[in-house]
Amino acid sequence: MNILVIGSGGREHALVWKLAQSSLTETMYCAPGNAGIAGETLTANGNSVQCIKIGAENLEGLLAFAKEKQPDLTVVGPDNPLSQGIVDLFNKEGLTIWGPNQKAARFESSKAFSQEFMLRHEIPTAKSGIFSNPTEALAFATSIQGKCAVKADGLALGKGVILTSNVEEAKNAIQQLMIDKSFGDAGDQIVIQEYLEGMEVSLHALCDGHGYLLFESSQDHKRALDGDKGLNTGGMGTYSPAPFISDHELKSIRETILDRWVDGCKREGIDFKGMLYPGLMLTESGPKVLEFNARFGDPETQVYLMRLKNDLPTLLMASAEGKLDQHRLEWDDQAATCVVLASGGYPEAYEKGKTITGIKDAEQDPQVKVFHAGTGSNADNPIITAGGRVLGVTALGKNLKEATERAYEATEKIHFDRCYFRRDIAAKAL
Repeated sequence: MNILVIGSGGREHALVWKLAQSSLTETMYCAPGNAGIAGETLTANGNSVQCIKIGAENLEGLLAFAKEKQPDLTVVGPDNPLSQGIVDLFNKEGLTIWGPNQKAARFESSKAFSQEFMLRHEIPTAKSGIFSNPTEALAFATSIQGKCAVKADGLALGKGVILTSNVEEAKNAIQQLMIDKSFGDAGDQIVIQEYLEGMEVSLHALCDGHGYLLFESSQDHKRALDGDKGLNTGGMGTYSPAPFISDHELKSIRETILDRWVDGCKREGIDFKGMLYPGLMLTESGPKVLEFNARFGDPETQVYLMRLKNDLPTLLMASAEGKLDQHRLEWDDQAATCVVLASGGYPEAYEKGKTITGIKDAEQDPQVKVFHAGTGSNADNPIITAGGRVLGVTALGKNLKEATERAYEATEKIHFDRCYFRRDIAAKAL
């Protein structure tokens, strides 16, 4: 197979790494890729993955490249090109592409659409309101004592959510999103949800327009600092499996969330082929949806693909072609933990261009893989920082304790100026 992967982060590096292991993969391109992706080779023939300097949101450039190279499968990693309609564009040209079309991608690109869909189909979620007027938004936030999640309606790189504990904080969050425009047009409309108490977990369901295959559980760590303090980020680390979900809760999640979501999509003519990633809160009254995402989570992808035993090109092709009923997921019994190394200042202002050392030392352990998220290179250094989240140090272990210890041991071998990371990944489980 000739495969094109779109994106440049840790999620895309993990996808490339797993796709490259398949005996089916003979050629692979990644647009635009990163320094780690450029170092991957294909198991089938030893060929290098070729990074192409076309941005993930340059849809016309990507289409022109795909029409020239004719990939058997294109895999879309990030949310923006999905919301912009890259799947529709490729499908019109007869190109097989994995990911939801523009209509289906609205589950992530519009939190208001997603919230209204859940209400229509009786999918359990938080009490909420949708607002275009700051005064009305504040009135609703005040009615729930300011204990809420204030969310930009549009895409904001996973950071457009502000958690508040009182009315003054809620007022500031509304000001930040709707008036100060911290996330641009994404905050023209906002969703305010009541704050749900419980344990938050991530689930992933691979969908084919008819049904789904449910991935094993994981837990992300969104806040920047230990103890779930600091600002929301795109994810500071994760682990799988999460021990909090009982068989009873999984049955409830299937019946009251995923099955109702599939039925709702069929009723509304939404052909969702790709990855549905619901963030869930396990509350005293049962599992509830915090939000839907329409792609692999990052850094959840890193731990999932370390554990997944299936041939990934075959799975994604079946998802794109509506044939998942012919497959079942197979998992390594080992646990996996990913620790994200970030640039000092992230998720706010940070510097780029810092030299990174120690990655090869960290990967001396065959149970460790360092996925590049925000890296590049220049004439003087083969690997430098080029983003807020820089690396995802991911390790396997016979249990979660061993996987986590191994990930942190590897993390200590990697260095760049002003590097920081959370030291409590998986602590809730351990």
